[in-house]
Amino acid sequence: MDIAAKLADLGLELPKPAAPVAAYVPVVEAGGLMHISGQLPFRDGQVVTGRLGADTDEASGYDAARRCALMLVAQIGKALDGDWSRVEKIVKLGVFVNSDPAFTQQPKVANGASELMESLFGEAGRHARSAVGVSVLPLGAAVEVDAIVAVKPA
Repeated sequence: MDIAAKLADLGLELPKPAAPVAAYVPVVEAGGLMHISGQLPFRDGQVVTGRLGADTDEASGYDAARRCALMLVAQIGKALDGDWSRVEKIVKLGVFVNSDPAFTQQPKVANGASELMESLFGEAGRHARSAVGVSVLPLGAAVEVDAIVAVKPA
């Protein structure tokens, strides 16, 4: 799996994996599954903030979800020491969207993360998903995404 080439084809590059902002670790591997803590969207080193349906539109939310997924991929790469051949399947994404009560397009926002995973990992990137509207996210982030990834033993 040549993730670097696929990223380049998409005009993307992996960010430096974000350090935890509280008392947790970014990735835990147990029983063949990697559980990746919620990742926030970053642009130019800053968290992308906003509330969908209030001060942020659907297209910006989609981009924020895609940026979260890019950070998930960075965390996966770091945890696997760049050995992408160990990735068997993106099992599930949990997408949390900072939403105005009237905003109901969380699934379309979440597609930003889902479509990137499929673009990078192909069939192995197709996954189950939750897309949930919430009243607030850490640091005022517009979107947060966590993941479960099946991996082969090292």
